[in-house]
Amino acid sequence: MKVATALVAGHRAEPELAHAAVQAALAEAGLERADNVILFLSRDFSRHAQPAVLAAARAAGCLSVGGCTASGLFTERGWQLDQPAAAALVFASTSNQTSPDAPLLSFSGHGRLPFEWQDDAPRTGLLDTDAVAWSHGRTTENGCAEFRLPGLTSRLIRTSGLRLLGDAQPVERCLNHEVSQVGGHSAVDSLYRALPADLRKQPPLHQIAALRHPDEPGIAILSVNTDGSLTLADSFAEGETIIWAIRQPLAAEQEMRQALASAAMAITAGRTTIETTAGPTVNRKKQPNFALMFSCIGRGPLFYGNDDRDLLAFRETFPDTPLLGAYGTGQIAPLAGRNRLFHNTALTLLFESAHV
Repeated sequence: MKVATALVAGHRAEPELAHAAVQAALAEAGLERADNVILFLSRDFSRHAQPAVLAAARAAGCLSVGGCTASGLFTERGWQLDQPAAAALVFASTSNQTSPDAPLLSFSGHGRLPFEWQDDAPRTGLLDTDAVAWSHGRTTENGCAEFRLPGLTSRLIRTSGLRLLGDAQPVERCLNHEVSQVGGHSAVDSLYRALPADLRKQPPLHQIAALRHPDEPGIAILSVNTDGSLTLADSFAEGETIIWAIRQPLAAEQEMRQALASAAMAITAGRTTIETTAGPTVNRKKQPNFALMFSCIGRGPLFYGNDDRDLLAFRETFPDTPLLGAYGTGQIAPLAGRNRLFHNTALTLLFESAHV
């Protein structure tokens, strides 16, 4: 399989950027035309995305162009947040057959996960509020796009970037989004007791989340109230449990490195499952054909300090694997039989040809 990526930035959001990105990716892959293109454009293209999508299709010589606008773009070589940019992945498929088990790549510009996406086929993708989305070379009217890639199998890695602060505690008193008592203490005291001592005086609420279960999406804290209660971004019921968690760069990077290392070993061993802890030294002989990463705009360089440590971990684990990625406000992934919307999460899809 021939596959490559390219990222091109400029001073203006013009179709030529998309054309140049596809041409550069084709040249890198040694292709004259592509069978499929995944194209991400910066939000600067939101008002006139269709001409750029058509320019990409012309450069690739195919209409199988899917993707969306996003808050930031990246490839295995680097990232771009503050300039008009286009990022493209091109590949020539060894098969036109699409497996029903292949992930349904899904992109949305809605403010929340579309209702009809919640209980249907497993989806993986990106949500970015007010984004424009496209598939088969055309922008969609409803701001949502979906497609599958033929001739491929994939592995999904989901890393939340959250460090748990203690064990689950019972919610003893609450009313909808307002939680008053947790584990025998006021909600505020419960949270403060769980925090490291150096964070109790000025807790970084924007980095703290409430969890129903360690695998569940984090729930943001909206306000700390004078009566000792907390207002959360989702409702709780009495009798449920709550786990406090915090986003910290070092813990997030370690989680990503462990997950990637486990995935690399699974690929080498030919297994179909991904373990959650790192094992022996990674065998780099076998690499995925390419990868997609959907990350949070609050997790990349803005979180790690002017660098994307997730991207660095990927490059070190899979140094020869083309990667295309985008930053958005939400990440879409299946969990317990349903599609869920995550935040501050990095989703990585590792693709391999279904034909040896």
